[in-house]
Amino acid sequence: MGFFDAALAFPTVLFSVPLLVVVAYWLTALAGVLDIGLLDGGAEAEGSPGGLTGVLTAVGLGGMPATVALSLLTAFAWFTALAGVVVIESLGLSTPVVVIASVLVLVIAVMVAWGVTSGVAVGVRRLLPGSARVRTGHDLVGRTCTVRTGRVDDGFGQGEVVFDDGSSMTVQVRTIGGELLSSGDTALIFDHDTEAGFYRVSRFDPALDPGDT
Repeated sequence: MGFFDAALAFPTVLFSVPLLVVVAYWLTALAGVLDIGLLDGGAEAEGSPGGLTGVLTAVGLGGMPATVALSLLTAFAWFTALAGVVVIESLGLSTPVVVIASVLVLVIAVMVAWGVTSGVAVGVRRLLPGSARVRTGHDLVGRTCTVRTGRVDDGFGQGEVVFDDGSSMTVQVRTIGGELLSSGDTALIFDHDTEAGFYRVSRFDPALDPGDT
């Protein structure tokens, strides 16, 4: 069986299309068109993540951006399913047995993907304990962040906040009044839009920070 035949066979095909979406997303994100935290939700309540992030946290995949978790899930499931299809084909089984074995491979692929991604999430939380704690709007307002996307305007942008314990957090940020920020700029977080899940920022001159004087 050729590579493309295996990639388009059941159950690999169920993950092949999502994998293409993942690859396209990361290529676009690296170009600065999309935010890495595109699917991350805001905080629904004090200390509790909302949106897709909350769902992933509930199943043990918290501690990293939702896009990263979903990308890992898709990739691991695809590779596991692909290997399973190749093994099934090499055994020369009858059609009814192939169908049953393929369904079993699908279940195994999902379980393996969740297990490995969960392990990665645990490792991230242990290496970066500060990132595992959900920061609320009250934690971030008044802090500065560094722009990490190619631009920040009133409809797009992402910034990195570094905390006193050395941990960092990437958040969705927006400007007002047509202000435009570029990658590497320092911005002051002055408001939190809880419904939209992003923070309002404005350009900040590090020389004005009293902590640097």
